[in-house]
Amino acid sequence: MTRTDPPYRAADLLADYHPGDSFFFSSPRQVLLATGAAVVVPERAVDLPAYVSTLLDAVGDSVPDPVVVGAVPFEGAPGAHLVVPASVRRADPAGLYGLPDTAASLPRHEVRPVPEPDDYLRGVERALTLLRDGDLEKVVLARSLHVTAEAPVDLRPVLRGLARRDPRGYTYAADLPGGRTLVGASPELLVSRVGDRVVANPLAGSLPRDPDPVEDGRRAAALRESTKDAREHAVVVEAVVEALRPYLKGIEVPDAPAAVPTAAMWHLSSRVTGEIADRSTSALDLAAALHPTPAICGAPVGAAQAAIAELEPFHRGFYAGMVGWVDAEGDGEWVVGIRCAEADERLLRLFAGAGIMADSTPAAELAETTAKFQTLLNAMGVAVEV
Repeated sequence: MTRTDPPYRAADLLADYHPGDSFFFSSPRQVLLATGAAVVVPERAVDLPAYVSTLLDAVGDSVPDPVVVGAVPFEGAPGAHLVVPASVRRADPAGLYGLPDTAASLPRHEVRPVPEPDDYLRGVERALTLLRDGDLEKVVLARSLHVTAEAPVDLRPVLRGLARRDPRGYTYAADLPGGRTLVGASPELLVSRVGDRVVANPLAGSLPRDPDPVEDGRRAAALRESTKDAREHAVVVEAVVEALRPYLKGIEVPDAPAAVPTAAMWHLSSRVTGEIADRSTSALDLAAALHPTPAICGAPVGAAQAAIAELEPFHRGFYAGMVGWVDAEGDGEWVVGIRCAEADERLLRLFAGAGIMADSTPAAELAETTAKFQTLLNAMGVAVEV
């Protein structure tokens, strides 16, 4: 498909984002702002990728530049919130670099951890028992922060703060049912397809960054040398490769993961690439085949999902789901819905998780989630001990 979009600026698309009528998505490839809803995909659509492909063929020329955008929950397609927007604008992501530092300032607010830190530590201990006594190899346990403000929160400066702080990542804001919004800055590409080329970039194994450059470099080296994190990463990469194998002519996997930074964390990263075997396989097909990966669930997936349901005292909803877009050609980008908050007027529910392995220590996993919360807390202008 030939793009005929005017040369919009990334800063202008950020400025034009409005919760309730917009979808914003930035990646190293492009910045996308979709507005309005020409068609809404039914929440209970059977075989979501096939439904979306048929829908995009059907809208044809009635919608300029037809794409489907939105979010899919952690538990999968039922409850997905996807739309064909009325209009789409794109910009060069280079425009996100050097954005002015206009920090958000939340109204007066209260912060409540769910669960409390001590309860999260006990949850990790119970997970370790499951890992040592059963077939479970890894489980990701999350916790939440409930930030309740005395007035509705303006998400636009929060989104700008996320985009400015991590311009190399994937910043997003997606409308959800009931007037809610999912806003975040994910470091993790679930999968993209551009023509014949497919890329997945699983992340697993993390350490918080440090403001001292010497200590920060030491932490990156320690992560690369960590046996525990290497095993955790290998579990995820193996699952991604096996899920993609039926759809690709060949798969290339790095010999060893790299340590890559975000503003708050170091992550072990492997960029998995390949060539699509059948051009009718869309980016959403690939995303559905991959989701949920062990990076945000665990392994084996069924046992990890059962452990999450037992140990987490909340429903994940769209946290650890997937967010992105797919067009009529099957090209698209889908990221893992992490480093995010679910916003509902005065309430923001922030989420952060850690991958628990048999040799994990509860205190280290708690510290990892604390560091991951900083992505949203910094963008919100909130300083709090969590």
